[in-house]
Amino acid sequence: MRGYFAIGVEGLSKQGNFGNLVRTAHAFGASFFFTVSAEKTFNRQGTDTSRSSDHIPYYPWASHEEMHLPKDCRLVGVELTDDAIDLPSFRHPTKAAYILGPEAGNLTQSMQDRCEFIIKIPTRFCLNVATAGAIIMYDRVQSMGGFSERPVRAGGPTDERVHKHGLPKFRAGTPDALKG
Repeated sequence: MRGYFAIGVEGLSKQGNFGNLVRTAHAFGASFFFTVSAEKTFNRQGTDTSRSSDHIPYYPWASHEEMHLPKDCRLVGVELTDDAIDLPSFRHPTKAAYILGPEAGNLTQSMQDRCEFIIKIPTRFCLNVATAGAIIMYDRVQSMGGFSERPVRAGGPTDERVHKHGLPKFRAGTPDALKG
């Protein structure tokens, strides 16, 4: 899969949710994990059984003003707002950082204003922050991972997806050594 992604939470307070979300981020191949305005700085907890802190960086930013994402990284907020884009209709940016709201609240307006996109999971009510993060990461991998198209009938694909390489392309025409 091309590009990279990160996932974080604004206002996180529960260590169990931190451990669960960072373990899931590690499993889906996140480049880093972050918190903004968290009630505390988190260490690896019992729910992070993959020891994610040994494998991906964790950035605990005290406020959204201190948050510094890599150049060209697009901030995507996850929030249930009327004008949010439904996740199944969203095309994920190649370079993205997803931020979720706290366990018992919403992304602050200042954080929402900083986001380039606001997306929502089409559910009847809010989900646990770790569960919502897992759904976002799964959707990203599913839509950008180069998997075979889903078959029309129930079940899996009948043919393996094989990448076919084309001939090389040159700016100034094909070199004589490659002409047949």
